Amino acid sequence: QVHLVESGGGLVQAGGSLRLSCAASGGTFSRYAMGWFRQAPGKEREFVAAISRRGVSTYYADSVKGRFTMSRDNAKNTVYLQMNSLKPEDTAVHYCSAGSRYGTGSSHDGDYDYWGQGTQVTVSS
Repeated sequence: QVHLVESGGGLVQAGGSLRLSCAASGGTFSRYAMGWFRQAPGKEREFVAAISRRGVSTYYADSVKGRFTMSRDNAKNTVYLQMNSLKPEDTAVHYCSAGSRYGTGSSHDGDYDYWGQGTQVTVSS
C-alpha cells in the first residue's frame, strides 16, 4: 500500500509559479511511474503530466506543455510539479498518483493504483 501526500498548492496571480510536491510512503517508490492529474469544479479529472520510474521520460498534456515540468527524486520518495506561467484555467484540485502497470507512465487515470488527497491550486486573473 502506497500513501501519497501532496503539498504546495495555493493562490497565485496569473503568470505566477507554484511548485507542487508529492511525498510517497509505504512502498518501493522506484517501482512506480507517477502522474499528476487535476479536476476543476464541474469538470472531469484530466491528465496533467507523467514521469517514468527512473525519471528518464516525462509526458505532458498539451495544455501545460512548455509551462509545467515534472520531476522526481527517488532517494527522497518525492515527485514534483513545477508550474510556471500559470493561467486561470489551471485552477483545480491537483492529484498525485502512482502506478505499477506501465514503467513509462500513462495519461489514463485507470492505469494508476494509488492517489493522494489532492491540493488546491487557484490562479486569479
